[in-house]
Amino acid sequence: MTQTSDAIEARTASQTTIVLDGTEVPFCDGETLYEISRRHRKEVPTLCYDDRLDAFGACRLCVVEVDGFRNPVASCTTKATPGMVVRSTSETLERHRKTLMELVVSENTGGSARNGNIDVDPLRGLKSQELSNLATRYEVDGTRFAGATSGKSRQDDGNPFILRDYDKCISCYRCVRVCAEREGDYAISVMNRGFHTQITTEFDSKLEDSACTFCGQCVQTCPTGALADRKALRDAETPGELKKTRTVCPYCGVGCSVDMLSKGDKIVGIHPAMDGPANQGALCIKGQYAFDFIQHPDRLQTPMIRASNGQLVPATWDEALDRAAAGFLAANRDHGRHSIYAIASGRAPHESAYSVQKFIRAGFASNHVDNCSRA
Repeated sequence: MTQTSDAIEARTASQTTIVLDGTEVPFCDGETLYEISRRHRKEVPTLCYDDRLDAFGACRLCVVEVDGFRNPVASCTTKATPGMVVRSTSETLERHRKTLMELVVSENTGGSARNGNIDVDPLRGLKSQELSNLATRYEVDGTRFAGATSGKSRQDDGNPFILRDYDKCISCYRCVRVCAEREGDYAISVMNRGFHTQITTEFDSKLEDSACTFCGQCVQTCPTGALADRKALRDAETPGELKKTRTVCPYCGVGCSVDMLSKGDKIVGIHPAMDGPANQGALCIKGQYAFDFIQHPDRLQTPMIRASNGQLVPATWDEALDRAAAGFLAANRDHGRHSIYAIASGRAPHESAYSVQKFIRAGFASNHVDNCSRA
C-alpha cells in the first residue's frame, strides 16, 4: 500500500515543526526552544545567556511549559523535537519569573533599586542594562527577600580599564565563560559557593597580575554592570545624549566592527559590534580602549613645515602639500624611486592606508610600503 504525496508531506512537516504559543512553526535540527522563541519575537527573559557561549541554564528565567513535561524546562538548554507543544508565557510562568527576579535583585542590588528600576549607567557596558530592564518589567526592587548579600568589590584594583564592582554581581558566570570559551585566557574564575561566591582571578590577585589581556569581553557581556568600562565611566557626568556610530577599528587588517560612543562632539567609549562579520563581538585591548589619541590635546590640528632656521612652524594645507610634493620629486630625481619609502599609520582610516600604498606603487613604481600594524 503506497502513501499519497499529501500524507508524506504532512508527515515531513510534523517532523520539522513545533507548536509555539498555539502556532505551528518550523525549526532546524539542533535548535533550542529559546532560539526558536526569540526568532519568533517571543519575550522570553534570561540573564545567563549569551549567543556566543554554550547554553548554561543557570538563571532559569527562560523556562517554558512543554506538554508532557511535569515541570517548566529551561528553554536555552532544551532542544526542540518534532511535534512539541510549547508555551513561552503564561500566568504561572510569569509568577515564577517574577519570584526569580525578586531573589536575584535582592541578593546584591536591592539597595540601589529605585521604584523598580536599578540605576546602572549604560556606559558600564554593552549588556549592562539587562538586569535593570527586567527589574522594571517585573516591577521588583529587591526588598521582598532582602537579607544576606554576596560578592565583594575589588576597589583596590587600580587598573585603568575594568572596574570590578562585585556588589552588583549576580553570579551568572558569563564573564568567566566568555574569558574561557571565547578568549581562551581563563583569567577569570569563581571561588566558594552560596553567599560566599566570588568572581576572582588566580590567587585572588589584581587583573594586571593575572592572565587578563584587557580585551573587555567580560565587561561587554556582564548583564548588571558589575564589571564595567572604567574609561567610559569617566564621562558619566558629561552632559549630552549618548549616541552610537558604527565604524571599523583602524588598528590592524582584521577590520573589526565597533560602535563608537559619543556625547556631543566627544568620544567617550567603544562597544564591540556583536554582528560584526570579522569579529562577532570580539576586540583586542587596542580596539576596546585605545581611543584617547583621537581627541588628545597634543594632536596636531594644522600642518607644520620646517622653516629656514630649522624650526617647525604652522602652515596652510597648500603650503604643506607643495613642500611635500617638492621633496618627493627631488628624492626621486636625485636618488631614484627606491629612495622613497612609506609607512602608513595603524591609527589612520583604511582609506588612508589604501591611498598611501597607491601613491607609492602607482606614483613611483615601487613596493617600498609598509604599515605599523602588527596585531
